[in-house]
Amino acid sequence: MVLTWRSGVVALAAIPVGFLFGGWAWLLVAALALVVLVDVIRCPDPRKVTVRRGGDSAIRLGESADTWFMITNRGRRRMVGVARNSWIPSAGARGGIRKLDIPAGQRRRFPTRLTPTRRGDRTAGPITIRTLGPLRFAGRQADHEVEQSVRVLPPFHSRKHLPSRIARLRELDGRSVLLQRGQGTEFDSLREYVPGDDVRSIEWRATARSNTVVVKTWRPERDRHVLIVIDSGRTAAGRVGDQPRLDHHMDGALLLAALAAKAGDRVDLLIADREVRGSVARTSGNDLLGHLVNTMAGVEATLVGSDHRLIVNEALLRVSQRSLVVLLTGLDHATITDGWLPVLGPLLQRHRLVVASVSDPRLTELVTDVHDADEAYAAAAAEADHDRRNDTANALRRLGATIVQAPPDAFAPQLADHYLALKKAGLL
Repeated sequence: MVLTWRSGVVALAAIPVGFLFGGWAWLLVAALALVVLVDVIRCPDPRKVTVRRGGDSAIRLGESADTWFMITNRGRRRMVGVARNSWIPSAGARGGIRKLDIPAGQRRRFPTRLTPTRRGDRTAGPITIRTLGPLRFAGRQADHEVEQSVRVLPPFHSRKHLPSRIARLRELDGRSVLLQRGQGTEFDSLREYVPGDDVRSIEWRATARSNTVVVKTWRPERDRHVLIVIDSGRTAAGRVGDQPRLDHHMDGALLLAALAAKAGDRVDLLIADREVRGSVARTSGNDLLGHLVNTMAGVEATLVGSDHRLIVNEALLRVSQRSLVVLLTGLDHATITDGWLPVLGPLLQRHRLVVASVSDPRLTELVTDVHDADEAYAAAAAEADHDRRNDTANALRRLGATIVQAPPDAFAPQLADHYLALKKAGLL
């Protein structure tokens, strides 16, 4: 049983009536109790309904999902009251509370718009239906558990950079007007020599049979293996700008994966810290990005240090022939020195390793924007951190890894550009 504001007003009115008229207050309370009893008896049963939910099941972070719930009145009385469609707070539900006025045997559908603030599965709570009696002094209430969830996928902001990188890839692959004249690893065709061609590409046998000098053309290698490894441990939880480092790394991984798939390479994904959080393997074509974003959607950075040896071992299990391994992690001095450097040897011996990390532009601001003593101390700390990161990057380079480090806006395109540079040089 629930009471409405009308019952509260009558109950409060009984107080001054008791002071002014004595026993009349008890009569007022008794009348209120009788009215409440009649309302509860005559109130439609909120359990005699059928409740359904529907709407969008997946959206990208930053977009809105349109969902709905439908209530069918199976009772014999007109149902008047309110319904509350509850969601977890991070779902950003709007329009969740609706007034009800449903005749017997009929149904009504109510929309609820969601604007989630986090990735992952945003789940719905119960639908609470409160019906009121004919006098509107009291009513009844019941919860209905109807499962529904909306999967919030990574936003993939760097998608806007994909067309320009695909155009450059086509240039490398010889499918545009501009022909790639650099070294590749796969023979493409023979053509006449033009000034600027590498003399090492001259095909002497074909030249001997022709009246002109003939050169070989090469195309970038295809069907190579690219393994993207994302460290989801403690360093991935730090915020860079308005997002965790993990989200920036996911965005860069999606652009790289889309570009590599267009190039004809096989792309696998591994997300791990102390255990494997997500994995995509042996997926290609149009299904690749769908599998990647669905795997990434439910992964959150953990607040524990990663098991670096476990991540390397898992990576080695997924790559057999020589491959490109892209490790997205933080370049913190302690993380690299104590965690990664002792275990990267097997990867570096067998594969080409790229270590990529998003940098914090706030550190640059602290160094350049100094006006008082407090800001000077902050600038000195930022400069020291910058030097340590450079030392860490140099230590990785000496082992044979290449480093990609850029602020959030430039991170994904620079990672894609590095992949294209490797492709152009025939180093995959």
